[in-house]
Amino acid sequence: MRIGELASSAGISTKALRYYEERGLLDAPRRTNGYRDYDESHLRVVREIQTLQEVGFALEDTRPFVECLRAGYEEGDSCPDAIAVYRRKIAEVEAYLAQLNVVRDELRAKLADARSRRGEGN
Repeated sequence: MRIGELASSAGISTKALRYYEERGLLDAPRRTNGYRDYDESHLRVVREIQTLQEVGFALEDTRPFVECLRAGYEEGDSCPDAIAVYRRKIAEVEAYLAQLNVVRDELRAKLADARSRRGEGN
């Protein structure tokens, strides 16, 4: 399929596909006439990238998953490098949640102090 067909099937722009190509995430074999030639494996890669980005992965974080698919695995998270990215992302989320819990606790304390000064109780 040509780039427009791949873009339509994946629900993204041709510009995004070209960007993936520039970043080395999508290979773009060319026909003799110079047109890019994509198949279902390229659509699978694009969908993997989209799925990961939907849950907050940066584009570069998708690379191990893409490489796993290119290596012939059915799922992008079948390789050790992809599992390592999951672990790193989980650690990042947990650290962020810990920060949010601190902020929440500080806000609760400030609210309690403010209410106490006004005589409102909890």
